[in-house]
Amino acid sequence: MADTTTTVPGIRLNNGVTIPQFGFGVFQIPEGETATAVRAALDAGYRHIDTAQLYRNEEAVGEAIRALPRDEVFVTTKLANDAHGHDNAINALEGSLRRLGTDYVDLYLIHWPLPARGRYVETWGAFEEILEAGKARAIGVSNFQPAHLDALRDAGLPTPAVNQIELHPYLQQPELRAYHRKHGIATEAWSPIAQGEVLGDPVLTDLAAAHDKTPAQIVLRWHIQLGNIVFPKSVNPRRIRENIDIFDFELTDDQLTSLAKLDRGHRTGFDPDTFEG
Repeated sequence: MADTTTTVPGIRLNNGVTIPQFGFGVFQIPEGETATAVRAALDAGYRHIDTAQLYRNEEAVGEAIRALPRDEVFVTTKLANDAHGHDNAINALEGSLRRLGTDYVDLYLIHWPLPARGRYVETWGAFEEILEAGKARAIGVSNFQPAHLDALRDAGLPTPAVNQIELHPYLQQPELRAYHRKHGIATEAWSPIAQGEVLGDPVLTDLAAAHDKTPAQIVLRWHIQLGNIVFPKSVNPRRIRENIDIFDFELTDDQLTSLAKLDRGHRTGFDPDTFEG
């Protein structure tokens, strides 16, 4: 497969940093397999890697990305749930930087709001300092609901560049996406194919046949056309190449409408309003 780095579009974040719209996720990839999988992704043209302190594979990600100049790979990591609080957040990033073997990350996210603990606003204040210090090129959040985002605004803190949320055809979150558009927050999608649950849906299998693509490729293309940032995970080199091979076709308006009708409010992960880590 030809290198795809020039075909992956970029999205300009609210602080001017550009993030590749399509990337590679390493959630649940064991540490011993992560470097090989990331190298396969880089070979296939991916230039955006999404990890987290909780995934316990930052060191392997760092090993793999050293194959390229640092400024050619966009790296995201996320704050561990036990590291909320001003000083904890700053110290946690220093640990990530050591494991990744880099002086900065391109995007640093609060992984979960953990609202019952009541520390995400304080934590976000530390993220502002991290941004100003150049340790992260952009800062954002993950799994934040409108009320959590409003709390940051009410505290006079910067608007997150990104909110990474569970998002797939069975959980389309139109109200939250509309909030993002209103406030200039980019939408990132985790669990983009609902851990495979959507792939047997007749609407998707019919569209796959019509475009000579796989159901997963249809879903990933849907994300791209909605404007979402997406980073599917795989350890299979063939699947890694296949996932990024979605820039040679487009879904029609009618096909997008048929996919919009699949929304059923179904979560594969935790509810951000109640999850406490």
